Amino acid sequence: MTSPVSPSDHAAPQAALSAVQYAASRHAVWLSAAAIITDQIGRVLLVHPTYREDDRWLLPGGAADPDEHPADACRREIAEELNLQDRALPRVLAVHSLSPHHPDIRPGMPCPGEIRYIFDGGTLTPDQIQRISLPSEELSEFAFFETREAVERLLPVDGQIMLAAYRARLGDAGTAHLADGRHILDVPALDRHDVHVRHRPMWDSPLRRTPVPDQLPVRQTWAWCFIPDGRVVLVADPGPSGALPMLPGGTVEKTDTSPEEILHREAAEEAQLTLTDPVLVGWVLDETGEVYGGAGPNARLRLAARVTDIGPTAIDPATGRPFVRLLATPAQTAALLGWGPPGARQAQLAAETACARWGLPTARPIEIQEVPAEGMRLS
Repeated sequence: MTSPVSPSDHAAPQAALSAVQYAASRHAVWLSAAAIITDQIGRVLLVHPTYREDDRWLLPGGAADPDEHPADACRREIAEELNLQDRALPRVLAVHSLSPHHPDIRPGMPCPGEIRYIFDGGTLTPDQIQRISLPSEELSEFAFFETREAVERLLPVDGQIMLAAYRARLGDAGTAHLADGRHILDVPALDRHDVHVRHRPMWDSPLRRTPVPDQLPVRQTWAWCFIPDGRVVLVADPGPSGALPMLPGGTVEKTDTSPEEILHREAAEEAQLTLTDPVLVGWVLDETGEVYGGAGPNARLRLAARVTDIGPTAIDPATGRPFVRLLATPAQTAALLGWGPPGARQAQLAAETACARWGLPTARPIEIQEVPAEGMRLS
């Protein structure tokens, strides 16, 4: 058998070259590192440099010094830029290769190409955010943005890197391997459908475990819909600015006679779910009803239910398009919904309800998956 000929096959053997000649014949690229750092509701931290003429923002990070490991470079840059010392970087979220002729490289910049590591910089508490201080000669400000907003402030290739890395963190998808902003291996579900975390104004509303007062109307019912392995189904509505995730459920209509009827109808229309044994987990007070035209105080219910069947993908009658259907752990779901610490507590409570009521296991962290178009048979 013969094998393809590589250009390097015609190069002189290493023994015929001096050490200096051989070293000069190898690739030389920049090495840099950056971090995905978020606030408690999942917004991404960006910094605004003083030295860029294009007004673009950056992830915190920078170039590695000679002989410096990317993780050490990232910690150093975070300390220098944000005054956050010895930041833990538990995961490499993405590794990116930038070609020297990429269009996002500034004209006149003699960039030989770049290898960039993106690390998980974790979540900052409000107290930690208050302690951030910037080097004024290098950075003018920092801010936390939804991913859709962050993409608009970054160079296109930097936005692609940020999204892939952040989604790898959200979806437990392992390290993303990218070239010029694109995945070079299989594209994970969150990237395939351009799923974003969005800020929700009521994210910090407490979940109330008491019965809903009789005088308080119920305007909305959402549910944690569990499959037998302890994961839940969530849906994402695709649109021109990305797909936004939500629990199955929806707004009360005049024909609905109970919260359970709302849930069964909406779960079937949006996600083609057949549910059984819905149970109230709690409710959230909406003090203004602004989303309902200023309807006044109302209750938004959170239920848990067991999924007995997932049918083939169908058109949602309310939107005229099919929703993306995803399988995630309750913790992953809370992070995707942008509900912060209250959402994490609600997810834990829903999982405990599923364990106590139906004997379902605690879902282990695995990559977020898409429900097949043909549906799923559930035991």
